[in-house]
Amino acid sequence: MRLPRAVLLLGLVSLFMDMASEMLYPIAPIFLTTTLGASMAWLGVIEGIAEAIAGLGKGYFGMLSDAAGKRRPFVALGYGLAAISKPIPALSASVGGVLGARVLDRIGKGIRTAPRDALIAGHTTPDNRGAAFGLHRGMDTAGAALGPVIALLYLSLHPGDYSTLFLLAAIPAVAAAGMTLLVKEAPFTPAVKKPGVAESLRFWREAPVPYRRLLLLLTGFALVNSSDVFLIIRSRQLGFSDVAAIGGYIGYNAVFALAAYPAGRLSDRIGRGKTMVAGMLIFAFVYCGFALFTNHEMIWVMFGLYGLYAAMTEGVSKAWISDLVPNERRGLAIGLQTALTSIAAMVASGWTGAIWTIVDGTTPLLITATTTSILSFTLLWIVRNTPSPTPTQ
Repeated sequence: MRLPRAVLLLGLVSLFMDMASEMLYPIAPIFLTTTLGASMAWLGVIEGIAEAIAGLGKGYFGMLSDAAGKRRPFVALGYGLAAISKPIPALSASVGGVLGARVLDRIGKGIRTAPRDALIAGHTTPDNRGAAFGLHRGMDTAGAALGPVIALLYLSLHPGDYSTLFLLAAIPAVAAAGMTLLVKEAPFTPAVKKPGVAESLRFWREAPVPYRRLLLLLTGFALVNSSDVFLIIRSRQLGFSDVAAIGGYIGYNAVFALAAYPAGRLSDRIGRGKTMVAGMLIFAFVYCGFALFTNHEMIWVMFGLYGLYAAMTEGVSKAWISDLVPNERRGLAIGLQTALTSIAAMVASGWTGAIWTIVDGTTPLLITATTTSILSFTLLWIVRNTPSPTPTQ
């Protein structure tokens, strides 16, 4: 299936930017706490501020792109800010420098995410939209898998040279930002005149019922979908070495990257709902497996299945939302969904960490598996009992 050039370019943009980001994501906390001597409390503050900024920005800038009638300027600005942020910790070796870089990176993510996804949707039709989002998520995840490998290889040759690594990460980041200038706009007539809370509420009242149901379900799922870090910690509790645990995470990303495009095409053929239900049931099984299995071979299988779950849900959910709303409202529709799920995911990690500390590691995993199973069958009921709307172009 031939996909538009803009989709391929945006896939490459995400591949290079995620490569740059993931080169630094596991390194930044070490640089902050060892080289700069910051406390774990500071680390928590930095991550909390950064993620909150990103979550809130996704909804607003998605709506702003609807009002502007253009997506590409927001995409270019967002990736540009992320590129600028990469070398800052090396140039300003301080806690403030790391905080500033992380916040600037998340501001960039908040600006670009919803307009980029709406731009992908604008260049596609319902017949190839799942494949397009699947390809994009696959290339994005390929970058996420390559980044840590590059960082580990560099640090094995130059132990402790974190500053140079920050500078090197700027190279693929600048390349990604530059490629956004080659992406063509997908023109549409603006439907939003005054972005803000009132417009968001008006959109919610006027939005199609299937979109509202899907948004509520995805937000509910995010409330029990905690950070992937907890699965890595669980594998360590079960006897994995640090290298094996990181290897499991890399394996998850590899499966995700390879399966995302086929999963997107599958959703084009059998429907987004059925694909999402299957993915969520796999997720529930994985969390149950991490809670109950102790055999290392089975834990490796769980990491692989976790990648399959991500491939069957992340890009598919964005394609589904794009099917349900017209092009001129997609920035807000996608932005609202990503903002709510970002905030819900922070809550999920909070309660998971608390129960993990107070009770044990098994309990929150089983709670997540049980709740997700219920949500999966709820989604299946919604799919079977909701008339299929005519997909928007």
